[in-house]
This record gives sequence, C-alpha cells and structure tokens, in this order.
Amino acid sequence: MVETLETLATSVDISWTLIAAALVFFMQAGFAMVETGLTRAKNAGNIIMKNLMDFSIGTPLYWFIGYGIMFGGTGALIGGFDLFSMSSDDFTSMIFQTVFCATAATIVSGAMAERTKFISYCIYSGFISLLVYPVSGHWIWGGGWLAQMGFHDFAGSTAVHMVGGVAAFVGACILGPRIGKFDKNGKPRAILGHSMTLAALGCFILWFCWFGFNGGSTVAMSGGAAYDAARIFFTTNLAAAMATLTVMIITWVRYKKPDVSMTLNGSLAGLVAITAGCDLVTPVGAAIIGIIAGFAVVFGIEFVEKKLKVDDPVGAVGVHGVNGALGTILTGLFAYYGDTKGLFYGGGFGFLGVQIIGVLAVMAWVAATMFVLFTVIKKTIGLRCPAQEEIEGLDLHEHGLASAYPDFVPATGITDLETATAVEIETGDADVDEAVPVQIITKPATVTASDVKLSKVTIVTRQSKFEELKTAMNKIGVTGMTVTQVLGCGVQKGKPEYYRGVAMDMNLLPKIQVDIVVSKVPVSKVIEKAKKALYTGHIGDGKIFVYDVENVVKVRTGEEGFDALQGEE
Repeated sequence: MVETLETLATSVDISWTLIAAALVFFMQAGFAMVETGLTRAKNAGNIIMKNLMDFSIGTPLYWFIGYGIMFGGTGALIGGFDLFSMSSDDFTSMIFQTVFCATAATIVSGAMAERTKFISYCIYSGFISLLVYPVSGHWIWGGGWLAQMGFHDFAGSTAVHMVGGVAAFVGACILGPRIGKFDKNGKPRAILGHSMTLAALGCFILWFCWFGFNGGSTVAMSGGAAYDAARIFFTTNLAAAMATLTVMIITWVRYKKPDVSMTLNGSLAGLVAITAGCDLVTPVGAAIIGIIAGFAVVFGIEFVEKKLKVDDPVGAVGVHGVNGALGTILTGLFAYYGDTKGLFYGGGFGFLGVQIIGVLAVMAWVAATMFVLFTVIKKTIGLRCPAQEEIEGLDLHEHGLASAYPDFVPATGITDLETATAVEIETGDADVDEAVPVQIITKPATVTASDVKLSKVTIVTRQSKFEELKTAMNKIGVTGMTVTQVLGCGVQKGKPEYYRGVAMDMNLLPKIQVDIVVSKVPVSKVIEKAKKALYTGHIGDGKIFVYDVENVVKVRTGEEGFDALQGEE
C-alpha cells in the first residue's frame, strides 16, 4: 500500500510538471502576439518567425550542451559538459527546463524588433540557449555559488526574465533605434503598434500560462505541495492585478487617458516581479510588489527611451529587465514563509544582501557575454538590416512575404458607415473655414445646363460624418459619389495624445474620401452644404478640394460630358 501511494504521488507530481511545461511552452504564443501587436504590420511575419526559431533553435542546443552546463554537476561555476544530456534520464526535468530556457531567449526579440537581420537573430538566440542562460541558471538552480549562498529565485525573475531583459538592453543599445524613432534633437517619436487586439490577447495568454510558470515550479502536486501551489497561484495573480491597476492609474494621471499598451506591460511587469518570491511572500507582500512593479515599468520604460535614447518597441527592458531585478530584490524584503525571512519580517540584511549580489552578478555575466557576442556579429555578418529593408518591411525582404495580412484592410466597411446611427459630436469653437478648409485647384465657373463645364469635388472627412454628408448631397441633387477608405496623416493641433508616454505629433487616422463630379449642380452649393454637414468646430473636420475635369464618359451608353452625368446609373 505504501509503495502504491508513493507511485501515485510520483505520477501526480510528474503529471503536474508536464502540464506546467506545456503551459510555459504556450507562453511562446503569448510573447509572439504581444510583440507582433506592438510593432508594425510590415514586420509581423518576421516577428512570428523569430519567436518560432527561439524555441526550435534553442531546444536542440539546450539538449546538446546547455542542460549539462546547468544541471550536470554541483560545481560553483558550471555543472558539467554532458553532451546530448547522455547522463540524464529525467525527461520531466529536461522538458520543463527547456521551455524555461526558450522563454529567456524570446524576450530579446521584442527590444530588437523591426531592424535586426534574421540570420543574426538566429545566431544570438541560439547562443543564449547554448551558454548564457545555462551558466547563470546553474548558479541559481543547479547548485552553483549563488545557490550555495542562499540566493532565492523561485521561478525565474532573475534566472529567466532579467537574463532576457539585460540581453535585450545590450542588443538594443548596439543595434540602434529604428529609423524615425528620434528626431534630430533626440526627442522620441511615437511609432504605434498595429494591433492592440493581438497585444491584449498575448497578454491574457501570458497571464494564464504564468500559473504554470510559477505554480509549476513546485514540480510537485502531492501532499503539502498542492497547498503551496495554490498560494503561489494566488500571489501571482494578485501581483499582476495590482500592477495592472497601478499602471492604468499612473497613465491616466500622466497622459490624461489610460494607456492601453502600457497597461498591458503593467500586467506583465507584475507577473515578472512576483516570480522570484511567489512561494515566500504573503498576499499583502504580493500586492505591494505588484504596485511597485507598476511604477517601475512606467518610469523604467520612459527612462530607457527618453533619457538613455534606447529604442525598445515592446518595453522588454522595463518589463523583464527592470522588474526581474526588482522582484528578486523585493523578495529579500517581503519573504515570510519558509526558513528564510525577509528584512520586513525580522530576517535582517543578510538575505537581502545575497539577493542584491545575485542580481548584480547575473547582470554582469549577461551584459559582458552579450556585448561581446553582439559586437562580433556586428563586425562580421552585420547585426542590422539595410535601411531600405527596414523602411519597406522585413516581411518582404527577409521572408519574401508581401504582407502578413493579404486579405485584410484596416478600415471600417462602407456598409457599416451607411447603417450606423449618427453620433452626436461635441462641438468646438474653431471657425468653419478653419475646421473644413477648401482648396480650389482651378477655380470653377458657375455651371448652367447648357455648359459643358465639369468639376470634381473631393471631400476627406471623418468616417462618422458620411451619413450626414450623403443626406446633404442628395437634397441638392447629387446622387452619385465614389467613397474610398483612406488613412489621413497629419499634425493635429490642440491637446496632444500619448502612446507609451510619448506625445503623438503625427498619426494615421481612418478617414473617408468622397469624390463627386458635378455639372448642373453649382460647385459653390456642393461646398456650402458639405461644410455645413461636416462642421463640428474642431480642427480636422475635413478638407475639400476642387478640380477641373476634362471629360466624363458613361460606359453603358457612350454618353460624354454633361450628358454622362444626368440620370441614374
């Protein structure tokens, strides 16, 4: 009976660890979506490919030598050189540690997105799995010198996330910013991600999988381990929620509106920060860690971008680097459960000091090795793609992919505009001529029925004003118009909007372009009624352009000029 129960307990422990490993693997999908959503569509395929290669390259390299370096012995610096992990048959541990290794490697991708050569990325991603992560991982989890000192990093705030964050920072520094990210004075410009929906879905996936990341690090579910796992689930979730709320409030106050992408970063920051001490802290400690992580990620991302002038498109340095280090150190303050107490629970400065030493040591190891690696790559095959490839998109030049979204158009359908209920818009105080400026390319003359004078009126305005404009045109006898979805790009006056803490001085906004060719209806009347329909008093109500038209041909009847515009078509 005792043997049967022990076998059952072992089976439960292995099963839970394997389920957790599967969850941690699925984090690759979360990282891919977050990174893709927070960058531009022209690089979506490249980013997906890089995230796929992180795991595909890292898995055999970690099996080849990485796992042995990390767990092949109890030496102070490395475990051993166990090629192909021949001396280990603990496949549960091997797959569990493999998915953790892949997580560290994929973090780097986001900070160096949109301008890194694909072959160069594959090389340094593989090097992280081969050597960088296994060495510091041995120090912490494999019985190395930090473990012997009592350093505590339960699920990898430092071992996984800070390793990735520091590597990302070094890489982004050497690589340089994306073209157009900073103006000539060094002021950062907002480069918007193309899909907040993808980024949010990725964030939810990561939050869900983090229960396997932290909870699975118990590598057991039998006996008292189940209670420990439950507490870890709770502290993990609480820290993430508190960080999310904190970032939402901070951005609401600082930017006047709650920033979506920064708040998503806040969720991840709370998860990263709690990972080191999720097994030792109380719910109160977890909540405080989450709040601190929220402040750290906002000001950390701003500091990296605005002060250090480092371009990190997804905030990887602030989320993983800053909060990986911070969460590990905060464990030295808030640890309560277990034999080791944090400073705030009477543990003294000893444990806190060990945590700080561990963070600094791993930071130095990763920074030094990755600096050498990135420099060698830059001097040999090159780290950064050519400027033309960066401007046109890595999807096309690196992968021969014209678009990752060939069947999608980022605009609202015309049918939706026609059936939408008009929304009352708060009026402003701008003059009508300023709100809806008119540009006459060639000043049209007043047209009579016997005249062949033809003019085209082009109106660019908000999508929400289409119904009012169409109704106004119908009332004066204009029954034919061509409507096109367009993106308007320009400088908007007035109160600035912010993206990740950076004021957006120019932005692409969805608009409609309405083209009307008239002959009998006076152009002046079209302009008058259009301005009245579009006017709200705000800058950006629309623009009207007037052109001369040489001729119009009705294909069905062959009629030309004035006659071609008469009747229904």
